[in-house]
Amino acid sequence: MSSERATIMRHAGTVMVGQLAVMAFSVTDTLVAGHFADTALAGLAVASATFVTVHISLMGMLQALLPVWAELHGAQRYGEVGRSVRQALYLCAITAGLGMWALLCPDFLLNWTQVPTDLQTEVRNYLNIVAFGLPASLLFRMYSTLNQSLGKPKLVTWVQVGALIVKVPLSIMLVLGIPNIMPPLGLAGCAWATLIVTLMMISLAIWLVRTQDFYKPYRIWAAMEKPHISTLLRFVRLGLPSGLAIGVEVTSFTLMSLFIARLGVVATASHQIVSNMTAVLYMMPLSLSIATSSRVSYWIGAGQIHRARLALRTGLSLVLLLSLSFAGLIAWQHEAIANLYTQSPEVAALAATLLLWLTLYHVADAVQVFCVFTLRCYGINVLPLITYTVLLWGLGLAGGYAVAYGVGIDVSAYAWLTPQSPIAFWQAGSLALYITTAVLLPVLWRAAYRR
Repeated sequence: MSSERATIMRHAGTVMVGQLAVMAFSVTDTLVAGHFADTALAGLAVASATFVTVHISLMGMLQALLPVWAELHGAQRYGEVGRSVRQALYLCAITAGLGMWALLCPDFLLNWTQVPTDLQTEVRNYLNIVAFGLPASLLFRMYSTLNQSLGKPKLVTWVQVGALIVKVPLSIMLVLGIPNIMPPLGLAGCAWATLIVTLMMISLAIWLVRTQDFYKPYRIWAAMEKPHISTLLRFVRLGLPSGLAIGVEVTSFTLMSLFIARLGVVATASHQIVSNMTAVLYMMPLSLSIATSSRVSYWIGAGQIHRARLALRTGLSLVLLLSLSFAGLIAWQHEAIANLYTQSPEVAALAATLLLWLTLYHVADAVQVFCVFTLRCYGINVLPLITYTVLLWGLGLAGGYAVAYGVGIDVSAYAWLTPQSPIAFWQAGSLALYITTAVLLPVLWRAAYRR
């Protein structure tokens, strides 16, 4: 068990460093925008929520291929890994086209969620810029998924850390400007910095695949085959429910930002601080889930089911231990964290309260994402989609909206409810996540231990 724990921790640690480097992109933009203007921070909350909704939903279809490549690797069918990767490029091209269209034409989403008109122009400009980096971003996610499935995430992490080193000064320079040299671009500066860094990352990834000996056994750079319909249909059957499930999960969170936007700048800015912290914390269970699912699929491919079960138990114990530890740390330092992000006392006060709700939210979020990733190893993809749709959209998002705006519920009858506040969304979202965990965890255990 100690050997499996060390392998998962090493893999997850490497993935998490890279994921945190990418999340630091968002943290950097949030800090810089917050020091530029509260309106820029509010605009970033809406723009980043919209981008993440589109990007992660499509990314989930590609991320879902990790068990496929890990099983082929475990079975030592190296040539088939390369063929599978080349077929996945067709799926990547389709998803990139859909994503660019959504980002270039966001008016329906912005109007449906009633984002204030004074924010829409800045949000639209931001999305129009980052749309042109979406194909590169999805290709890099595919490269990252390949490396994770093969148990070699270090190259990805080095690229992500290097990109962060470029991103931080670039965002500061473009958003705040340089006196007497370059005027400040405000929120658009965040978008341009993101686009430049994304193109740099995919360029490095392509160079690594072409030059590193590690990739040679997989023959990734062999001639491109025609689309193989049965393979692509298998990818769609696996990726579509997973992508939709991630889309529901992410939109249940990101649509909070769009619905909260009508509560005003203070509510939107404080929510952006806490949502940014939530995304950073999410990297820990996400990394452990990726590492564990890679090991579980590897051992399934190698025909060693007992080792797969050991990897599953080890990963879950690590997720529980670390999520509880991080939640305690946030609760201890919630006021200091809020004050770090903003110079506004009103924003900091509301953000500090939201951070306390985040501590409850995070533990359930960590366990449920672990369940979803490892359920894919056993071919269970539709159940998480149904569960997410009913609970995260139905109870979490719709319930939070009903409480916040008093729709169909007499909030005065319940003293603990908080209408006209973003707290309502965090209360409902936390409850939905705990019920989701209670549904998915027993299913995972039954799938892993059935004969």
